[in-house]
Amino acid sequence: MTANPPSIGFISLGCPKALVDSERILTQLRAEGYALSDSYDKAEIVIINTCGFIDSAVEESLETIGEALAENGRVIVTGCLGGRDEGDLVRKKYPQVLAITGPQAYQEVMDAVHEHLPPSFDPFVDVIPAPAGDDTDIGIKLTPRHYAYLKISEG
Repeated sequence: MTANPPSIGFISLGCPKALVDSERILTQLRAEGYALSDSYDKAEIVIINTCGFIDSAVEESLETIGEALAENGRVIVTGCLGGRDEGDLVRKKYPQVLAITGPQAYQEVMDAVHEHLPPSFDPFVDVIPAPAGDDTDIGIKLTPRHYAYLKISEG
């Protein structure tokens, strides 16, 4: 891996379906050599996986986007709020957001990340990072080790 891989902050809001999307995006980011940051100021970009199901969740998502923009300035929005009316609500309130995608938009999120923060991954030298924890972990999980969510809506 490169000495200073690009760093991404990630916030996951909402239901277990959103959590599954977050795990999949985080796993892909890590596989491509991105570092994950636990704070806005250490991240080069912040991705927010939003919820848009109920009014209080919409407000929480919008507040989180505003906070990330104020602290970092470079934000990609994904999830249900991004998919709601094609992200018009987010774009009207925060026109400076780098990209807006809907739920299950894994490739669109990665395309936005690549556009605004190209990976420093060298396929001739680097390998897929080892999983965190013991050798049986596969991917990044945001749930306790003894269970995981499965999105049956995807089949």
